[in-house]
Amino acid sequence: MIEKLSDEARSAALSGLPDWTHDAERDAITRQFRFADFSEAFAFMTRAALLAEKMDHHPEWFNVYNKVEVTLITHDCDGLSERDVAMAKAMDGFA
Repeated sequence: MIEKLSDEARSAALSGLPDWTHDAERDAITRQFRFADFSEAFAFMTRAALLAEKMDHHPEWFNVYNKVEVTLITHDCDGLSERDVAMAKAMDGFA
């Protein structure tokens, strides 16, 4: 079973993800990525999709041209988990 982060663990994780915003209502994190063009945005999404398949943890996202809006939440625990933190860090690296 995947465990939801405690308040303390969530705060610590968010301090290491300065570009992500906590959505307290859903206990999720969100970020908007901007790229030079659609090709770069799509390449980012492809790298993230391959990792998501490996992790069996898939983001909620929306793409228009050079923007990709991402929401990460672990539905199995109805909130933020270590899986979301790991995915966010990887996405930051891909960008």
